[in-house]
Amino acid sequence: MFVKSVMIPKFKSYTIDHDKTIKEALEKLEEHQIDGLPVLDGDSYVGIVTRYGIYENYFKAEQTKEDYLQNTQVKQIATHKEHYLRGDEIFEHTLIDLKDFPLLAVLDDSLKFLGVVTRYDVLAQFQSAFGMNKPGIRIAFTSSETEGRLARLADISQQFHEQIISLVTFDETDRLIRRIVMKIEKKDNIDKFIEKLEGSGFRVLDVKES
Repeated sequence: MFVKSVMIPKFKSYTIDHDKTIKEALEKLEEHQIDGLPVLDGDSYVGIVTRYGIYENYFKAEQTKEDYLQNTQVKQIATHKEHYLRGDEIFEHTLIDLKDFPLLAVLDDSLKFLGVVTRYDVLAQFQSAFGMNKPGIRIAFTSSETEGRLARLADISQQFHEQIISLVTFDETDRLIRRIVMKIEKKDNIDKFIEKLEGSGFRVLDVKES
C-alpha cells in the first residue's frame, strides 16, 4: 500500500492560509480537535504549523501573549517546508517520520499541495493489518524459515474452515525462525486447530481472545 492510499485529499484537508495569525490557527486547531495544519499560499505549500510549535515559539518570542497571538503570522513559524511526501512511498515507512509529528504534506512534482497523511491514519492502517477492529482469537507462534510454511498454514486453516482475519509475520533473532501472529474468527474447534498447528511443526506461544 502506498501513501496515496491513506492520504486525506486537499478538498478534505484542514489547512490555513500563510498570512493568518497564530490566534486564528489555534482557533482552527481547537475547532477541529487536531494537532497540526498545512500552511498554504494559494496552492503552494509553505510548511506545517502545530500546537507544539506554537507553544514552543511563544516561549522564544519574548512578546506578550496577546502580541504573539495577534501579530505573528503562521508562515513565520511554519516548519517541515522541505520535509514532505510525494505519494508513492510505501505507507508503513512513514510511521518513523510520524512518530513524533502529527502529519506530513503530500506534494506533486510542482510542489503543489495534494493532501496530508496523518499519524492517526497510518496507525489505523496498522490496527487494520493486525485485525484489531474485529473480535477473534489471536494466535502467536513460531515456524522454521522453510519454503512452503505459509502454504502449509493455509492448508491447515482450510481444513478447519477457519476465517483468517489477519496474518502478520516478524523476524526473529534467529534468522531460521519466523514469528507469526494470526487472528481468526472464534469457533468451538480452536483447541483442535491449535493441536494441528503444533503437530505440523508450528510452536504456539500464545492464544488470546481479542
